[in-house]
Amino acid sequence: MQTKKVFNIEPLGFQWKAKDPFLFCVHHEDHFPAGNEQLGPDPQQLKGRNIGQDFTVKDGWRMYHGNQVPGFPSHPHRGFETVTVVREGLVDHSDSMKAAGRYGHGDVQWMTAGKGIQHAEMFPLVKQDEPNPLELFQIWLNLPAKSKMVEPYFKMLWADTIPQYTHLDQEGKSTMIEVIAGQIANHKAPAPPPDSWAADRENDVAIWNIHLEAGARFTLPEVEGGVNRVLYFYQGDELTISETKIAAYHMAELAAGTAHDLKAGSVQCRALLLQGKPIGEPVYQYGPFVMNYRHEIEETFDTFRKTAFGGWPWSTSEPTHGADKGRFALYADGRLENP
Repeated sequence: MQTKKVFNIEPLGFQWKAKDPFLFCVHHEDHFPAGNEQLGPDPQQLKGRNIGQDFTVKDGWRMYHGNQVPGFPSHPHRGFETVTVVREGLVDHSDSMKAAGRYGHGDVQWMTAGKGIQHAEMFPLVKQDEPNPLELFQIWLNLPAKSKMVEPYFKMLWADTIPQYTHLDQEGKSTMIEVIAGQIANHKAPAPPPDSWAADRENDVAIWNIHLEAGARFTLPEVEGGVNRVLYFYQGDELTISETKIAAYHMAELAAGTAHDLKAGSVQCRALLLQGKPIGEPVYQYGPFVMNYRHEIEETFDTFRKTAFGGWPWSTSEPTHGADKGRFALYADGRLENP
């Protein structure tokens, strides 16, 4: 009897479901207009929006929790990691460790929240004479119990350090894979933060952004049994996975222990692969906190009320870094990094 290779096919909503060790993924795609001197949209364009809680796509974009600048003003996290993959546009990072950064256009920020951090993720509209499109994925990757209370940490995976694996099929059609985590052939991703579940190669964590030319064929190599594998088909008209056709903007769980033949439809297809050995521990989540048990969430709220995870050293809850600033990372130890 042949084992089913593709199962649990579902349409994608705003928040994409994920399998252990991942918690979920969100795909942000906003066609932001030209910005003003405050790096936000013209105030006239904010009329009719639920400012502070604007998740409705109006005129092709959302303000999220931002009041003046789109994005996510200061908010806390504990017990997991965020992997923010920016395809287009810019993100301004600021946090409770006095670290900051601006990244985008293919860059990835990998942040271990650990025992607790506050950060802001704002989307500055730096261009005042043309639109400011933004596309990014934010992936939540869980931490095992032994790592939930590690010191907060973040690192940048700048675009030019992320390997791009290219394959040509028998008809000369190409597939390109951005290897954000894991390895394919001799293309190995930059090291993740040291306390990440992905830091141990035995956990088979992979984050691959897959670009298939129209009609291209590619075989995803097999992984050992027990590894969770989900493919998110987010751009294109049709994708065939091991003889199962997937409609646009759908996800599919893939069986481990077998290879998977992909075939793009009549236009270029893009898909995000999230893969990893499950942590296999209880998950108790309340908003921005992810622990193993309810009493740990209660302890987290108590700690945050008392300490604010180090406080907020910035003069505003939605800081940005100016219209002319380039991409950079300023770490908590004072180290400055420019790509």
